[in-house]
Amino acid sequence: MMAGSTLLPEVLWAQRTNEVYMTINVQDIKNESLSLSKNTLTFSGESHGKEYALTLDLYGEINPDESKKHISPRQIVLVLAKKEQDKPYWPRLLAKAGKYHYIKTDFAKWKDEDDEDEEEGGVPPGGFGDMDFSQFGGGGGLEGMMGGMGGMGGMGGMGGSGGPDYGAEEEDSDDEEMPPLEDAEETK
Repeated sequence: MMAGSTLLPEVLWAQRTNEVYMTINVQDIKNESLSLSKNTLTFSGESHGKEYALTLDLYGEINPDESKKHISPRQIVLVLAKKEQDKPYWPRLLAKAGKYHYIKTDFAKWKDEDDEDEEEGGVPPGGFGDMDFSQFGGGGGLEGMMGGMGGMGGMGGMGGSGGPDYGAEEEDSDDEEMPPLEDAEETK
């Protein structure tokens, strides 16, 4: 291959408090080389006659021994174990701030820091864990909620606890006849 013809593969990433998910999208990779150090990921390989290479200086440190990789025909999937566990999310993937056209957020795996708390504990901090929902309608379940809503005018068979009366029995003011149209003046 000619020098300077090395391509950068697309990299998707997401994170959690304790790990970083990374996907290197290169199909049918051959002769791949992947190495991890505490703050650097280095990758190279061939696909369909093209060379790919990548070196990433990560924002924070990882634990290479606890990190995992899986190579499939479509991509290389990595789960990088963060060295500092239970710390806030990294503000970015790389140590140096900037826009890199080949690095994208993996929204299929992305979770906000706040959403992660809900998944682990079931109830978000300051959430609804001790709130009594029985005060919102006459009992539990959908029937109790619907019963507390009352009937809807014009909807037969949907009784309830009455609900407000909007004068459904009275004649609607829209039923009056429209006045006749007036002739428009001709313009020249």
